Amino acid sequence: QAQPVESGGGLVQVGDSLRLSCASTRDTFSDYSMGWFRQAPGKEREWVAWISTISTTTYEDFAKGRFTISRDNSKKTLYLQMNSLKPEDTAVYYCARHVSGNAFQASHYDSWGQGTQVTVSS
Repeated sequence: QAQPVESGGGLVQVGDSLRLSCASTRDTFSDYSMGWFRQAPGKEREWVAWISTISTTTYEDFAKGRFTISRDNSKKTLYLQMNSLKPEDTAVYYCARHVSGNAFQASHYDSWGQGTQVTVSS
């Protein structure tokens, strides 16, 4: 089965914004909650944000007020709007499908994309 494809990453300056996209080909996209994770070099993958099938959202503390997760079910696409970026936001960002359990554990997700690199330069 095809994995989602993330895009929109890049090299930006402190304070800049980026909008990440996660395109799915699954007809069941709208049936599942989705999440964004990130992984910085030498660190474990960490949860960023989660969105339900009806667009209820929740965020890790570092993302609150700066990041916005959204989805367009008609386009089978998940988004992450990131504002006021900081050097510590530098990581590879991944989207995944939430299939069970709590929203912040990577083991509760499947269908991971290859990720998109975000680098924030000071």
